[in-house]
Amino acid sequence: MRIAALILGILGGLFGLGGAIMVLFVGGAASAFNAEGAETVASLGLAAIPFSILGIVGGSLALSKPKVAGWLMLISAIGGTIAISAGYALGGIMLFIAAIFALIEGRKSKKANQNSEAPPVP
Repeated sequence: MRIAALILGILGGLFGLGGAIMVLFVGGAASAFNAEGAETVASLGLAAIPFSILGIVGGSLALSKPKVAGWLMLISAIGGTIAISAGYALGGIMLFIAAIFALIEGRKSKKANQNSEAPPVP
């Protein structure tokens, strides 16, 4: 499941980045026509970019540090979805699933480490 978390995390971050850029473009185009609330849309699109980058970083850490990667991707999924809602739908879902996979793997590796460090029974 670590490889699935890696792939889904990176792809989710890239789709989220695409959604953020799309929302940023829509907000910029709306402000060109003096639409009401266009600046808010553009600023929320700009706020979603760091969440997408955080998701890509989390996805890249899925093999070496699955627990940290899971939390980074979960924060990215929730933050990006709050920021731009439907623009982050595909990326947010992928990041959320990848976060669950990574957190499960982190828990499995923690249990395996505990079992291997146990003293031998005489």
